[in-house]
Parts: sequence; structure tokens; C-alpha cells
Amino acid sequence: MKIGYYGDLHPIQRNIIGILPGADYRKVHDANNIKRKIYRRVGRTPLNRLNLVTPDFVAGFNDIDLNRIDLLHFFNTVSLGSTPWVTSFEQCVPRPHVNWRRLARDQRESYAALFQRQTLDALEMLGGDSCKKLIVQSECSLNLQLDFLQDYPQFRAQIERKLTVLHPPQRSLFDSYESKHLSLDGPVHFIFVGSAFFRKGGMEILEVFEECKRRHGCDITLTIVSSLKKDNYATKETEEDIKIARARIHENSDWINYYGYLPNHKALDLMRSAHIGLLPTYSDTYGYSMLEFQAAGCPVISTDVQALPEINNNETGWLIEIPKNRSGEAVSSTKEERNQVRRAIIRGLTGAISEIMEDREIIAAKADAAVRHISDHHSPEEYSRRLGEIYQHALL
Repeated sequence: MKIGYYGDLHPIQRNIIGILPGADYRKVHDANNIKRKIYRRVGRTPLNRLNLVTPDFVAGFNDIDLNRIDLLHFFNTVSLGSTPWVTSFEQCVPRPHVNWRRLARDQRESYAALFQRQTLDALEMLGGDSCKKLIVQSECSLNLQLDFLQDYPQFRAQIERKLTVLHPPQRSLFDSYESKHLSLDGPVHFIFVGSAFFRKGGMEILEVFEECKRRHGCDITLTIVSSLKKDNYATKETEEDIKIARARIHENSDWINYYGYLPNHKALDLMRSAHIGLLPTYSDTYGYSMLEFQAAGCPVISTDVQALPEINNNETGWLIEIPKNRSGEAVSSTKEERNQVRRAIIRGLTGAISEIMEDREIIAAKADAAVRHISDHHSPEEYSRRLGEIYQHALL
């Protein structure tokens, strides 16, 4: 079986390439990509940055059926060709629906006709015979997709029957906390991993941990793996915020270990030697780092946005409730709304750290529950089996 994949992004490597033993995975090429490159050279408009200006549908792949493979498996992408295909997605397809919601109101109005045309084109492809399955990564995303389809009843039935939920795979690194051989005496080691430092609650982490360390003398260490790049989506951070974060990390280098970048296997090594993972995020469609934390026997302190409650809870870790909209995203459009989310994250982090410092044995208990969760719900073998069934059915 020849499986075509497009791109090398982390979700594609994690969820598609090499998953099915015996399958022949081949990187395929997209004729649309030539058009994208031409349009990107023309100029930088808001729609350029959102990849909405190509003549064909933005997240549309079209190989003109020249790649000569049996089945295409995409991530967040719609195929325009006739080769059988499936796509996995983390939030909603077609993808411009997600990007559209992030535009300012005047931009949405200016490009309404283009958005609508591209959306209808994509929905026709999603409902067509070549599209065999739509693999949703979470129940949260399934509900978002179903809610979106209510606005397009002419496509709902044929698309809805193709939807199936399949959580990403994750191999356990330990079978229990005891097997980590990590003492609960001495400093409690917390770890944060994520390039989008501010969106994922990095500034709140620094504020709370400085307070706990300097004022209350908590015996803690913190590892940060992040480029500290500006994401500017949910938190609207500035260059000044980046300078402040770097300065605070430097000032506390006696107990904060900082890495601008590490390959994934090196980050996993750090997780193995840590007690607790951190993901107090404003926005995260899934949260792969949480799976890796749990697999490494690190219970996680996270917020309850989007799909995170499907992965984390107060048995496997600590779940911080923050103000959310009906899609499960943090309510953070205005400065005051962002401040409300910020205060909720700070309260949640402070409470979790206090609980941990009062009873360190809770780390082991939650770590064991986290490892069991990975084994029960993210088995690579079960994921491969189900994906194989999807492929076989697609080719009937």
C-alpha cells in the first residue's frame, strides 16, 4: 500500500508517517504550491499571511493525480484531485473557517465573497467520493466541525458520516512513577516546553514561580524550553514582553534552566528527569506536549481550553478553569478579558503549587494516573490498527 503524505510538520510526522507497518510512505508534491509561491511574492496582505489568496482553495492539495500512490493522508488539508484521500485535523476543516474567525471584522467583511466561495469549494470536495474519511483528533473538534456544518446543510449528511474521532498516539516512557527512580526529596522540578511561550502561559508561570520562590521559599526548580517567539494571537504580546521574559529568566538563572531550542528526544530526556509538566495555556487545539509529559510520568498543570480536558483532569494532574467561549477557547479578545484569563491562570498555578508543596506524595499518585491514561487512550498499536482499518476501507 502506497500512502502519500504532504509536508514534514510535526503533526504529520507524529500522526501519519510510518504509522502503519508494511505501508510504503511517500512524500507527494502539490501543483498548487507553485501558485502559492507566486502569490506570496506579489505582496504581503493579511490574507497572504492566512494563506487565503491562492486561485484554488488554500488548504487544497492538487497533484493532478501524478504522484501514483494508492491513498493520500493529509493534515488540515483538502484534496482537489481524484486520488482517494483522508485527512486528519485538529480543529475544523476547511481550514480557512478557523483563520476567518481570527480576522478583524472589517477584514471579514472585505473578503466575505472570497471566503464563501473557497469554503463551498472545499465542502464539495469533503463531501465528494474521493474523500474517504475525516479523522478528528478530539471530541471538542468533532463538536466544532458539526457546529460549523449546521451553516451548510446541503453538505452536512455526506460529510458527517465520514467523521471519526482518533486521538493521537503516544508511547509510554515509564509504566509507573516508581520506575522513574526520581526522588520526591529535594527541589520539585517543573518543566515547560513550547515555542509559543506567551500563548501557553509562560509569563504567568514566571510570575507565580518567582513569587513562590522568593517570597515563600518553595524548594522548586524550573526548566523552560522555548524560543520565546512572538505568537501574538491569544495574548497579544509585544517585543517588550519578550525582553522582560528574557530578563526575568536571566535574573533567576540559579533556579531556572533555559533552552531556546532542543530536538524532541532531548526535550523528552528532560521530561524524564522532571516531576511536573506545565501547560497553563490560553489556546491549544490539542496539546502534544501534555501527552509527552504524561508519558514521561509528569502530571501536568494545564488550563481547560479546547481538547485539554479530554487529556488532563484532576486525577491525572491539575486542571485550571478559565473563562471560555462556546468553542472552548479562552475569552481573550479585549485587554480586560485577557486580564481575567491571566488572573485565573495565576490562581490555578498558585493553588496547584501550594498543594504539591504541602504533600509531595500527590506527585506520584497523579503521575501513575497519567501514565495509565496514556496506556489506555493513546496506544500506538491501537492507533495503528484503527488507521489500518480506515486505509483498507478507503481502498475498497
